Amino acid sequence: MQNDVFHEDHPELADLAAQNRVVAYFGYGSLVNPRTLRTKFLGIRRAEAAGWRRFWLPRGANEEMSLLSVKPDDGAGVHGVVVYDLAEHLPAVDEREAGYARRIVDPSRLTIENPPLTGIPVYIYEADAGTATAEDRQSAILQSYLDAVMQGFRMLYGDGGLSRFVEETHGFETRLLADRAAPLYPRPVALEGGEAELFDRLVAGRGVRTFAP
Repeated sequence: MQNDVFHEDHPELADLAAQNRVVAYFGYGSLVNPRTLRTKFLGIRRAEAAGWRRFWLPRGANEEMSLLSVKPDDGAGVHGVVVYDLAEHLPAVDEREAGYARRIVDPSRLTIENPPLTGIPVYIYEADAGTATAEDRQSAILQSYLDAVMQGFRMLYGDGGLSRFVEETHGFETRLLADRAAPLYPRPVALEGGEAELFDRLVAGRGVRTFAP
């Protein structure tokens, strides 16, 4: 299914960058799916960050929902996207990624496909040190959130990239709340024909235990 879902770059991208009005951030979860982006971004590119491992963990001390995060791992790499956005939108992105710390990615560890700009620092959102780990208590992945993530990887990287996401992400051996019919995730997406069955089959192979709301 791999196809070009990229929008054309904003015509004033270079001029905005020259005015220090452009920021970039690396997306490795729901940000990979352009349908979940609520800011009018300036450009988006496939990318990979070396030295990070993607994994599931509970988000926040009083929540039972698992979301994706990354942690340093010199033997791993994370594929995703780099989003180019207006600097004024960064507070909204920080709010969306509440519970995570925004850090700068070492440029030597970042590979961006046909980057439209150079010299723009790229941020990545990493779980705060104080965030609970998956071992602290039982948690659940929202199916509506996972659907958005998996659809994004399939759109950008094809079925091979989708399989890689499932295989390389740690922590799938947990519960999955089947909220697809009544999404709890605030930015749900409409699935294409056959995607629900494909997604369910892939995650079932990782030991996910599905339960009803």
